[in-house]
Amino acid sequence: MAKHTVTLIPGDGIGVETSSAMQRVIDASGAEIEWEVAEAGAACLETHGALLPESTLESIRRNKVAIKGPITTPVGTGFRSINVALRQALKLYVCLRPVMSLPGAGGRYEDVDLVIVRENTEDLYAGIEFEEGSEAAQALIDFVAQQGAGTILPDSGISVKPISKTGSRNIVEYAFDYAKKQGRKKVTAVHKANIMKFSDGLFLHTARDVAAENPEIAFDERIVDAFCMNMVIDPSQFDVVVFPNLYGDIASDLAAGLVGGLGIAPGANIGKDYAVFEAVHGSAPDIAGKNLANPTAEILSGALMLDHLGEHECAERVRQAVRTVYAEGKVLTGDIRRATGSQEAAASCTEFTDALIEAMNR
Repeated sequence: MAKHTVTLIPGDGIGVETSSAMQRVIDASGAEIEWEVAEAGAACLETHGALLPESTLESIRRNKVAIKGPITTPVGTGFRSINVALRQALKLYVCLRPVMSLPGAGGRYEDVDLVIVRENTEDLYAGIEFEEGSEAAQALIDFVAQQGAGTILPDSGISVKPISKTGSRNIVEYAFDYAKKQGRKKVTAVHKANIMKFSDGLFLHTARDVAAENPEIAFDERIVDAFCMNMVIDPSQFDVVVFPNLYGDIASDLAAGLVGGLGIAPGANIGKDYAVFEAVHGSAPDIAGKNLANPTAEILSGALMLDHLGEHECAERVRQAVRTVYAEGKVLTGDIRRATGSQEAAASCTEFTDALIEAMNR
């Protein structure tokens, strides 16, 4: 079995605990991983003067693959999201979020099996913003008025929504390629082209073009609000679903809610050269250091990472252990106990991790 060097960014808050649990499980799976620990987050401001040090980016570029725990971005302080910075610096244009039911996880459905593919670098998350009252905001307000494009109130903060043909084609082609490689049957493109004709409209037209080039995969298209309603009514009608950035972010959390919440939702950010895997939930500083966190999402993200590295047997060993422990229902963390209404004692993060490793060793 090949040995792989992976950059590990533990994160902060509960990230430290969930990353440690993930390491233990991945090591127990039989995969030979050498972990190269790198830093990111609020603690780095004092030591490196940045939330995302250049040394961390250099580690990822060297190793090609990284996995990170949740990281807190200070709110309302002018600091840019570390997740967004990573995606743009490394050109991680794909956000991949498989959504699958786990037995005994407290989900609303028992048979959800779909994959959300979200464009990761454009749209309203591109970071092109103008502060209310700034000269740049006023210049843009004046330009819009001069073009006869509409009226923006002078006390507006402004975010720009760029969607390119290149970005749209890249993400839709990835969705179709993923569907073919994984034996899936249909790709659905989600948009709001009936209102935003030049941004979402471009995304939709590009999706139709790519669909025409891949006739062996069925193609469907949904307006985003109708998609959300139909997802709640019957998620089984969706297979691979591809989105522009903002809608994909919202819909992936909605989908996670159908199967038990963000605590069990894995994720990956993938580009042509690099891949960064991560749980999609936040850093939960209120329970950090208390050994209460559910590491399932981080562990399943580790399984996705193993698949990416070609260690498919080890990845399936991890997923099967998770399914087994959830189905047995004896050792589950507090969030799952609450979701299922169980009165049994909640397991700690460490106890849950021990149970997974024991399940793999049976």
